[in-house]
Amino acid sequence: MIDKHFQEIIRKACEAKDVFEIETIQELWSGYGSIVRYGLEGSTHQTVVVKHVRYPKGSSHPRGWNTDLSHERKLKSYQVETAWYKQWSHLCDENCRIPKCLAIETKGDEVLMVMEDMDEAGFPARKSSVNWINMETCIRWLANFHATFLHEKPSNLWDVGTYWHLETRPDEWKILTDTALKHAAKEIDQILQNSPYQTFVHGDAKLANFCFSPDGKNVAAVDFQYVGGGCGMKDLAYFVGSCLYEEDCEQLENQILDTYFNQFRIAAKQKNLQVNVDTLEKDWRNLYPVAWTDFHRFLKGWSPGHWKINSYSERLAREVVKQLNS
Repeated sequence: MIDKHFQEIIRKACEAKDVFEIETIQELWSGYGSIVRYGLEGSTHQTVVVKHVRYPKGSSHPRGWNTDLSHERKLKSYQVETAWYKQWSHLCDENCRIPKCLAIETKGDEVLMVMEDMDEAGFPARKSSVNWINMETCIRWLANFHATFLHEKPSNLWDVGTYWHLETRPDEWKILTDTALKHAAKEIDQILQNSPYQTFVHGDAKLANFCFSPDGKNVAAVDFQYVGGGCGMKDLAYFVGSCLYEEDCEQLENQILDTYFNQFRIAAKQKNLQVNVDTLEKDWRNLYPVAWTDFHRFLKGWSPGHWKINSYSERLAREVVKQLNS
């Protein structure tokens, strides 16, 4: 249970008489705290979800990446997440639904984020596998999110979003044994950054970070530690890789991209975006394999035996590297 100071923060934020712990939803990566569901008495909210970050004295990483750089990256990720909720999150509408933040409190080396409980808000389902309706729902969320933040400057967020961004992952790059990919890594990163159509990327848009309505037709996203600037294809490629096997990635590639850009067009029209969607689509379609290769580069250095390293990823990466070399 959190201390009395933090309990008081929750009580005040929710205008509750009392607060009690229900369950730990998950421990944060490498021992940096936990996400806990709390019950409330005498409040309009029955429950809230509290992300409680505690900086560990000695952290343990499941894959052995215990470095000062890793620690600094995680610290910044929590600073980014609090900035996201304070400064940017209010711009997300029902088409890219996220939890409402009810309170943020920092005390010493601890951070408390009191969030709307997405289960209570009508998004109680989590998926470990998806059908096309679920895929389409998440793709719609991504297209709307990217349309919402097109051409915004990521103030107080990561300049370049995603947790695998090359500049923040020199250790994984150093031990990468795929020399062709290693030599191309900086150019791949630069190509993505040079797209004239920069937006905000969620930065960790895996299936596990989406909360579904019971019928699977509506979705909300959580976990904004790695939100920042970037090309929207980074989120899309990463999301697809998080929930489809290689055969489906290949077979559904055109359908996925068509769906994404159809949804982006609808969002752009609704938001009156001053952008030529045809030229954006042409640019981003070409960058989809580049974005895929960018994550593939990280994965091969971070965890060479990972299940996501497959023939589809290898083929895309080889084609991208070959094009760069020619």
